[in-house]
Amino acid sequence: MASALSLISAGVFFLFGLLTGVIKYQQIMVSPQGRAHIYMDTCHRASLMYAFACVLIYQFVLISQLPDWLEMLSVILLVGYFATAVISYFVHGIKQDTRNQLRLADGEKAGFIHKSIPIYMWTLIAAEIGGFLVLFYGVIIELV
Repeated sequence: MASALSLISAGVFFLFGLLTGVIKYQQIMVSPQGRAHIYMDTCHRASLMYAFACVLIYQFVLISQLPDWLEMLSVILLVGYFATAVISYFVHGIKQDTRNQLRLADGEKAGFIHKSIPIYMWTLIAAEIGGFLVLFYGVIIELV
């Protein structure tokens, strides 16, 4: 099941990367500077990179012989945080409302969402690195 989620996620991220490439191109064509918004550019590139990351995750799941529930949890954490990052890039790229989602705009007051960003970032770091380390451990113990 974890392998299926990994491979389907690769396809979804790749397709989203292709589609955001179209939006990026449209933004480039109407921009006086000939550039897409930084977050649309980031969304496009991240989607494509996460697609290939999911293929790597898929291969690790195939090799690893850890319990299915543990592999699935790892994949859910990795893919889930990849997706939340891409979605936030997409929203900012469409709205063109910031050049740095981690910083407040001049005069803007910190609300709940902005105050929760550090918590989100630390959970992202833990989930992505932890999820990958679990799968990598599974590969190492299977190959060594």
